[in-house]
Amino acid sequence: MDLLNTLVDKGLRRELPTRDEALAVLATSDDDVLDVVAAAGKVRRHWFGRRVKLNYLVNLKSGLCPEDCSYCSQRLGSTAGILKYSWLKPDEASKAAAAGLAGGAKRVCLVASGRGPTDRDVDRVSDTIKAIKEQNENVEVCACLGLLSDGQAERLREAGADAYNHNLNTSEGTYGEITTTHTYADRVDTVQKAHAAGLSACSGLIAGMGESDEDLVDVVYALRELDPDSVPVNFLIPFEGTPLAKEWNLTPQRCLRILAMVRFVCPDVEVRIAGGREVHLRTLQPLALNLANSIFLGDYLTSEGQAGKADLEMIADAGFEVENAGEVTLPEHRAPSGGCGSHAEAGCGSHEAAGCGSHAEAGCGSHEGGGVCGSAPVAPVEAPADARTDLVSVRRRGAGTDLAPNA
Repeated sequence: MDLLNTLVDKGLRRELPTRDEALAVLATSDDDVLDVVAAAGKVRRHWFGRRVKLNYLVNLKSGLCPEDCSYCSQRLGSTAGILKYSWLKPDEASKAAAAGLAGGAKRVCLVASGRGPTDRDVDRVSDTIKAIKEQNENVEVCACLGLLSDGQAERLREAGADAYNHNLNTSEGTYGEITTTHTYADRVDTVQKAHAAGLSACSGLIAGMGESDEDLVDVVYALRELDPDSVPVNFLIPFEGTPLAKEWNLTPQRCLRILAMVRFVCPDVEVRIAGGREVHLRTLQPLALNLANSIFLGDYLTSEGQAGKADLEMIADAGFEVENAGEVTLPEHRAPSGGCGSHAEAGCGSHEAAGCGSHAEAGCGSHEGGGVCGSAPVAPVEAPADARTDLVSVRRRGAGTDLAPNA
């Protein structure tokens, strides 16, 4: 297929595809999906070999978010039966992080629901970052706390944070249909604040919210402009009790095409399969490792993920290997000094940014699975007959509970 040959050549040169080419990837048929995966896989292996980076989520504060993100199970007014608790203490968060690191993760993502942190919240998270780093050599820590005020990114960096995640989630043109309590520009501003403070920016998207192909291409091109080091791709988890509970728009093949398009547009950045892979990719998860070089290990923020042991077996069986703590994730041209977030001339083609706070079902911070704010509960909706609601499982273990975490 001439299209795929062209996209491979461009990906190896870090050249931006045209919008028509990106749209054409999404428009390919299910019969061609293996050809699409094979082509994007050449780009992925060129820049990242067969390494898979493992990331581990710690939900520092769950539920009761005042923002109205329609996708989120943690929004105020959500009737999803998720865990709700206030801030974990630094030692509790460090203990939770240790489980993920023991399972093979090299990055810990500290997430808290809410519009954005207060200065006191930044102090709490700073203490948690220091506790984790004191006990674990070479660990990367990414914070995902929502919209940042002036000076907060610098304080997190001084405390030892390596990265900050804040997802764009969807295109600028449709953002107001998903969230009304803050703007698309607010999100862009937070990613830019993280960059300016020397943090590795992480920013991604949520697919499956009823968006068009054009919306998906718009948000991925916007992410390339923001130049993330990491682009998390979340697939909507349609929680009962949220406004998007009946949005079951994804097939495994559709998810693979979306990941391939992201890889072609952002060839040399960390593309992370985030929330919803178990629900929507299902048995085709191993194929997705040919497109993305990063996943979350174990559970997500408010939903349970595949067992950590199964994640490791999947990686090995698919012919990939877990990236070690001492290995640098990004290609040399994106991290000339070897540091997390020191980019200089690189790019999603030429930019940088990252995506911790875009994990599956997080809060307003930018995570996936979110929700719409307000005092009124969401009216129940009926999911389509073919919806795999049996695969949506609320997290009942790990952070905020007395049960061992899944790592």
